[in-house]
Amino acid sequence: MTEKLRVAVIGAGRMGADHIARLHTRIHGAEVAAVVDVDAARAQAAIEGIDGAVALTDAAEALDNGDVNAVLIATPGFLHEDILLSALARDIPILCEKPLTPDAESAWKIVQAEERLGHKRIQVGFMRRFDDEYAALGRIIRDNELGELLMLHHQHRNPETPASFTNEMLINDSVVHEFDAIRFFTGEEITSVQVRLGKATKNAPSGQHDPQHVLIETESGVLADVEIYVNAKFGYEVATQASFEEGVVSIGGDRGPYTRSAGRWGGNITAGFEERFGAAYDTEIQSWVDAALRGEVGGPTAWDGYATAACCEAGVEAQKNGEKVTVRLKAKPALYN
Repeated sequence: MTEKLRVAVIGAGRMGADHIARLHTRIHGAEVAAVVDVDAARAQAAIEGIDGAVALTDAAEALDNGDVNAVLIATPGFLHEDILLSALARDIPILCEKPLTPDAESAWKIVQAEERLGHKRIQVGFMRRFDDEYAALGRIIRDNELGELLMLHHQHRNPETPASFTNEMLINDSVVHEFDAIRFFTGEEITSVQVRLGKATKNAPSGQHDPQHVLIETESGVLADVEIYVNAKFGYEVATQASFEEGVVSIGGDRGPYTRSAGRWGGNITAGFEERFGAAYDTEIQSWVDAALRGEVGGPTAWDGYATAACCEAGVEAQKNGEKVTVRLKAKPALYN
């Protein structure tokens, strides 16, 4: 059994830099061995103060470094496939930020490659599963505390998006989290997706229709909906309400103390995903490290990455035609049962 993970972090942008700091300062049983980025200066800046870490511009060089025995992938999704295949060939633990890959076809190739390896090595970065409130709602559902789960209502609101944030990215970069959350809560696959486009905000970039209403159904008939609103202006808010046979449970929404004083009331909204899910990211990465040291995977698998990619494809198709689109999944390999 490996005593410590020596991690190569591939990608030193916003998410990669956050994970580098996390591994270096808050995670036990792992340390940063290498940072890879196409921008050599950014890679070098990322390892400042981390003794023994090296800055590189090529992922293959990091994977061939004898001091590296695990990899954390935080590059844009279109770069994931080649890095994943190379890391699987070396049979080392992998934490891959979502998406596993940008489409179901390439994600299936990753599933097949891991299946040929004969054991799971990939954990996909759906960090909401590690949030305390998500975990609590999951337990209520699994323990049947309020009877059967009947419906899920999700709100996913961002303060704003850059002009480059396309219509398809509302599904592929944002609603992808709700797809995984619905699968996590229900323990079922999603069978269909429909997207309704109504009145749009004036604050959306050209070519983006915002907000959108996403309608989802699971294998047993649980209905879910998502309000995706990425130019809401007021802050970052992610909330879920679950309707049961014997009650309703709400999580997320406003954070911090809710104060009533001097004729006024209110609380705080987080500015971004780092603040809202910072603790969940810490728990996620620690779970990955602890499991990897045991030769296991401590969270969402490559199958979860593939299944959500298929949901996203159905969602983008539904954006374009307004119809209820079936999610097309291949048979689940025994490795993931």
